[in-house]
Amino acid sequence: MPKISQVGQKMPASPIRKLVPYAEEAKRRGVHVYHLNIGQPDIPTPDEALAAIRATDVRTIAYTHSAGIESYREALAQFYTRRGLSVTAEEIIVTTGGSEAIVMAMMAVCDRGDQIIVPEPYYANYNGFAAEAGVEIVPVRSWIENDFALPPIADFEQLITDRTRAILICNPNNPTGYLYSEAEILQLRDMVRKHDLFLMADEVYSDFCYNGAKHHSVLALDGMDEYVIMMDSISKRFSMCGARVGALVSRNREVIDAALRMGQARLCAPYVGQRAAEAALHTPQSYFTAVHDEYQARRDYMIGALNRMEGVRCPMPRGAFYAIAQLPVDDADRFAQWMLEHFEYKGRTVMVAPASGFYAQPESGRNQVRLAYVLNIDDLRAAMETLEMALKAYPGRTV
Repeated sequence: MPKISQVGQKMPASPIRKLVPYAEEAKRRGVHVYHLNIGQPDIPTPDEALAAIRATDVRTIAYTHSAGIESYREALAQFYTRRGLSVTAEEIIVTTGGSEAIVMAMMAVCDRGDQIIVPEPYYANYNGFAAEAGVEIVPVRSWIENDFALPPIADFEQLITDRTRAILICNPNNPTGYLYSEAEILQLRDMVRKHDLFLMADEVYSDFCYNGAKHHSVLALDGMDEYVIMMDSISKRFSMCGARVGALVSRNREVIDAALRMGQARLCAPYVGQRAAEAALHTPQSYFTAVHDEYQARRDYMIGALNRMEGVRCPMPRGAFYAIAQLPVDDADRFAQWMLEHFEYKGRTVMVAPASGFYAQPESGRNQVRLAYVLNIDDLRAAMETLEMALKAYPGRTV
């Protein structure tokens, strides 16, 4: 019997989706499941994007330019420039979601066996992207005790070898919600210049910064044109996860040329998604203001509710729409599955993402979960009540 490849064998399952069969079974039993496990917003997509989809009037949905539709790249460059990030259309490759942008970035700067250092906990799918690219993720630990702030630069430097090619951050962070300060970004700038590394930043959640906090993009760093690669997506900014349109942005010509050749190999990003994304760039500021305020209210409610539960610790996120909570349980994976298989309160239960999948060593997140505050506050209120009752009833409770 033929065997599949090492890549196929090593491709990790998503910790965000691995409990889906248990959730589906709970629903078949008539239990209402509150999904806090996945970053799928319930926020409406902007009318501008939906109108563009409905107005698509072509006889043939054809290939686009491998770098992306020119008018969209021009409009996107203007969008970034209005935000103080001066880029041109030639410095943008439109990708099939932010996921492809990250894979392209990895493959553009790494040979097989090379290493990228990433603060952990980190977005679990980085492991899958790295497996596809033949790259090794090297974690540098951040800690819940100091709200998952950037680890000391000395911790990074201890991990740098002759195979290290880049530092990768997610800012604001998925899964922790941490927003890196300007001082932290400058520390990273100095380190990558010192060691001649790339600085890669997943900035998908840059629109979601709370209490007046400012997002500091790596594209705003002076003198770093050759070092910086930014990955972006419309999925969260415009609540268009299924459109699958992202972007790789860099002023490094060699990176862009390499990414373009990869883009040519896969032909193009989705035509309809690009047309919708271009229209979404005309979304009025009132939309962003309302969405920001809604997420901040959800955050304030959920984090407050979590920290009022006995034995729970949850730092206040400054960005994105995720939080890591430490629970009084023996094993968060077991607890998450138990809630779906064996627990219900008033006919409902909660689905969370065990944090073990966001660490290189699963044991590090053994009693932590990631929660996404992507539900309206009424649903969050019911979900938090249910979670609190589950923690009280769970046989593996530790305090």
